Amino acid sequence: MDTAASRYANALADVARSNGSLEATITDMEKVDRLFADPEVQSFFANPTVAPDRKAELVKDITASCELRPHTANFLNILIEMQRIDIVKEIAREFEACYNRITNTEVAIVSSVVRLEPQDLAHIAQAVQRLTGAKNVRIKTVLDPSLIAGFTIRYGPSGSKFIDMSVKKQINDIASQLDFSSTSHSP
Repeated sequence: MDTAASRYANALADVARSNGSLEATITDMEKVDRLFADPEVQSFFANPTVAPDRKAELVKDITASCELRPHTANFLNILIEMQRIDIVKEIAREFEACYNRITNTEVAIVSSVVRLEPQDLAHIAQAVQRLTGAKNVRIKTVLDPSLIAGFTIRYGPSGSKFIDMSVKKQINDIASQLDFSSTSHSP
C-alpha cells in the first residue's frame, strides 16, 4: 500500500540500510512510537499554532533524553518541516513492517498474566521460528490478566496465527464440553 506513511518509512529504511544502522533505527522508532502514544506529545506536535522552531527544540531534547541516532532526529525534523509529524505513529508502524521484510523477521505478540522470564521468551521465539521458517523472531509482550494463567502467541500476517496456552481457554473448553445449556433444573 503506497501511503505517505509508507513512503516516509521506506525512505528512513533506505537511510538506515545505507549507514548500517537498521537495528538501531528500529529501536529509535519504537521509542518514538511510545513517546507519541502520549496524547499531550501528539497534540503538541500536531498543533499548527506551535512554531516549528519550538517543535524542533523539543525534538532536540527528545533526541538527547531518548538517545536517538542523528538520522532519526533529522527525520523527525523533516516531518516537522513537511508538516507530516501528525502521521509519525503510522510511519513507525510502516517502518517496522519494512524492517521485518528486509530482515525476514516474524513478530510474535505474547500475552500473559505476568511478565515472562527471558529464557521462556527465547523458547517461544525458537518455536515461532520453527513454525514460520523466519530468519529472525521479535517478541512483543502484553500483560493480560483475563488469561488467568498461561499465555497466548499471535503471529503471522496481520496476526493471523494464534496459539492459546491459557487457563482461560482450558476453562472455556471444559465448559463447552459439559454444555450446561441442555440440562433442565426441575424442582
